[in-house]
Amino acid sequence: MRVFVCLLFLGLLTACSQPDPAVAPDQDSCGAASQGALLGQDATALERVLIMRPVRVIRPGMAVTMDFRPDRINFEISEQNRITRVYCG
Repeated sequence: MRVFVCLLFLGLLTACSQPDPAVAPDQDSCGAASQGALLGQDATALERVLIMRPVRVIRPGMAVTMDFRPDRINFEISEQNRITRVYCG
């Protein structure tokens, strides 16, 4: 029984560790899926896009609050200044 509980706990930790970069349609409360074409582009591409909702740009090493806002689009930027992930929260 202990082994089962430990495995279940480890499975839950793994599932919570890092969300998938793809946005599921039922989880797209902010319209992130419509910004999917920006993936892989230089971060300066964000300057040419008008997004009429809350936006957060997350750069490497940047402190980020853990608050969840379903209407906010988050853009993760890589060390190479590329957009690597677009998601709600």
